[in-house]
Amino acid sequence: MKYIGAHVSAAGGVENAPVNAHKIGADAFALFTKNQKQWSASPLTADNIRLFKDNCLKYNILPENVLPHDSYLINLGHPEAEGLEKSRNAFLHEMQRCEQLGLKLLNFHPGSHLKKTDEESCLETIAESINIALANTRGVTAVIENTAGQGTNLGFTFEQLQYIIDCVADKERVGVCIDTCHMFAAGYDIRTESTFEETWDIFDQIVGFDYLKAMHINDSKKELGSRVDRHESLGKGFIGIDNFRYLMSDPRFNNIPLILETPNPDIWKEEIELLRSFM
Repeated sequence: MKYIGAHVSAAGGVENAPVNAHKIGADAFALFTKNQKQWSASPLTADNIRLFKDNCLKYNILPENVLPHDSYLINLGHPEAEGLEKSRNAFLHEMQRCEQLGLKLLNFHPGSHLKKTDEESCLETIAESINIALANTRGVTAVIENTAGQGTNLGFTFEQLQYIIDCVADKERVGVCIDTCHMFAAGYDIRTESTFEETWDIFDQIVGFDYLKAMHINDSKKELGSRVDRHESLGKGFIGIDNFRYLMSDPRFNNIPLILETPNPDIWKEEIELLRSFM
């Protein structure tokens, strides 16, 4: 079974996100549980939590098919003590909000070395940040999103993702979300049937499908290996539509949230219908 949705708005309260997902015909969705551009947030109220759960139930959206995303400000690999502490506290808070909402996953960008430390040290810091959050929460899996490798962001190779996972103590509560645009921009070719199979075979060998907890479904405005993160609507970018046909007909991608982050919300409903037509 494929569960498909988009990163929908939670404006006015998290309880509105499942309503917005239902409007576009989704049976999965992503959201920010707080303003993604601010460090602090008002606590979730009892009404927020109750209505969120009620609306998910009303629209038959399972908790495991909801993919919250943490704040863009958080850098779990921050090379400076003050920035790292602030990021770790904010990430723990995000995990706790997921606990309150009864959700199973929290998606996040791993971190950046900011040219102030080496890559291996940064990856180890990211893993230790995850360990701290997992030790202080229950039931929520930390889902590492692959990056395009733009700037000093890490997590753009399968090997980097695997290194982080290896350093995480609780292997049952860590996983990855693979963004197709980021994958392509990082240099992984998924455009043809043969390169699609080859790339995912490499992923399975290095990371493993057991760790694949979610996907972001996006085309790319930039060329293969550009290391530039620019999403495009399905079939309108350099990846092309065939990759999404292969993905939707492949049972390895069943039973995880498949989330659109394409740039035009006005056509999300049509894009969801298009993906379903490939199943």
